[in-house]
Amino acid sequence: MRNFAVMKLSILRVFFLLHALSVSAFGSNSVVNLSHYDLMQPDFVGMKSEGIVAVIHEATYPRFERDARYRERQVTAMQAGLLWGAYHFGDATNPIRQADHFLGVVAASAPAPLGPEKRRPGMLLVLDFEKNGHYPGGTMTVAQAVAFVERIRERTGKYPGLYCSEYRLRQMLYGRNVTAAQRRALTNCWLWIANYHFQPRTTAPWDQWHLWQYCGDGKSDLPRSAFPKSVANIRKAERNIFRGDSVALQLFWQEHAWFPTG
Repeated sequence: MRNFAVMKLSILRVFFLLHALSVSAFGSNSVVNLSHYDLMQPDFVGMKSEGIVAVIHEATYPRFERDARYRERQVTAMQAGLLWGAYHFGDATNPIRQADHFLGVVAASAPAPLGPEKRRPGMLLVLDFEKNGHYPGGTMTVAQAVAFVERIRERTGKYPGLYCSEYRLRQMLYGRNVTAAQRRALTNCWLWIANYHFQPRTTAPWDQWHLWQYCGDGKSDLPRSAFPKSVANIRKAERNIFRGDSVALQLFWQEHAWFPTG
């Protein structure tokens, strides 16, 4: 029995090592997401020194609230040389009004134009398409998500990313009342998927994920040595792997970012 237990432990170690190597071969552990629930003052300089390239922060949430920590952290993070993104936590109220509110908050918080082109820095936009169990307003439907992302594209020329857990993505997009046209519309968005147990396996109708959140509030079943659960001064972090190296991430940001005017 003892030899069997040792052999089993060795097999598990090899499995986790191979898994870590497969992730590192195509991804960089370089994105952190934050919200007003993170009460500490993040050390963005420390994050950058640990290899973080970008931060995605909650900007708005139900009902039509703005994250009070969004703007101050945006300024500090960008001063530290980090890329910036914003997300909206959706609910079941009017999706057009939600999209307009989200863009209004992001635009109003954008730093002053930089450089000779007098262009404001670009920001990635994301719809957080989760089950809403702690805000008023109910849970956003697939049809409402489609309306939201189409409104974002109409006003910015860019589709936002779509954030969802792997299980919920499969549950929602292949529900009884969801059409193939609605699924196609959402695939115009790039995919940010959450799975704290293993690398996402089911991404349909997308071919693949772009960002993988493997750790939320420090919760993850993956080995800490290869998948750290903290960063800088944040002990219970929300960390993400981008499908590509840091150079590819920079290019991805430029391609998908919104550059507010005015």
